[in-house]
Amino acid sequence: MTTILKTTHLNKFYRLGGLVKRVRINALDDVNLTVQSDKPVIISLVGESGSGKTTLAKVILRLIKPTSGSAVIYDQVVAGEGAIPSRKTFLNTLQPIFQNPFEAFSAYRTVDSYLQKTANRIGHKTNLETSDALGEALNSVGLKHADVKGKYPNQFSGGELQRVSIARALIPKPKIIIADEPVSMVDASLRMNIINLFLSLKEVYKTSFLYITHDLATAYYVSDYIAVMYRGTIVEFGNARAILSQPQHPYTQLLLDSIAGTNRKWERKTYKASDMEAKEFQFSGCRFRNRCPLAKDLCKEQRPPAVLQNDGREVYCHFVDQT
Repeated sequence: MTTILKTTHLNKFYRLGGLVKRVRINALDDVNLTVQSDKPVIISLVGESGSGKTTLAKVILRLIKPTSGSAVIYDQVVAGEGAIPSRKTFLNTLQPIFQNPFEAFSAYRTVDSYLQKTANRIGHKTNLETSDALGEALNSVGLKHADVKGKYPNQFSGGELQRVSIARALIPKPKIIIADEPVSMVDASLRMNIINLFLSLKEVYKTSFLYITHDLATAYYVSDYIAVMYRGTIVEFGNARAILSQPQHPYTQLLLDSIAGTNRKWERKTYKASDMEAKEFQFSGCRFRNRCPLAKDLCKEQRPPAVLQNDGREVYCHFVDQT
């Protein structure tokens, strides 16, 4: 079995505030995830804004350094102690796709110059090698070299430019692509085209995806595994369809209820978002306890461990059997 993704005691702390009063925000707090498989998979990270999804992606992509712990992608340590030093090996292992494709390309450079640079960076030196690499990657996303040659970002729609971003990520033929909210800036009518493209690339290129989203509908459709995050912690992790069909953690249930438009009869305290985030990021026990209908004194005192369920999922809740 190949270790496609593994994080071990991964932490990222920030200090916020002025000189007198500074607050430590545990943006990632002891995150432990393991996905092993002999075939490519799509793993979704879901949760509200401020849950730590993007921070986890940035750590894996080496855009920020973890405070402690490590991250492994396809048996390679990519972040933390012992991380592979070779940038070329790193880029051949994983590639990013960002939320806003218009921010990924300069308005003053043609998009094909980015593709050429990516091809040259991984070792394609001749014009023929570069042209072949670009053509193959663009064809895989439904475009041709002629469609992008000499054109600037403003000459594309959001959906087209996101396809170019995906093609650029495919040029090194990475083992995994980290896609951070890749369809949130795309017209609703085109979103499923991108999502279906991920499924196709998984089969054709044998590429795995770490799909970061707040859209549970697309996560259900596309994912093999899902990790639900809340305030820098994992609250539920396992088979995507099992979790989204029968959620066991109260927070996962709340997320699904908000989509369905239902209203569980919970007695919930209300905080301003900024106050709530500051408080919950510093909780020593369960981060979700102020919004949870099952919360008891134990939730203030002890962090919930991972409770392994019969279907293999992990639920971080002291009272999961009562949900």
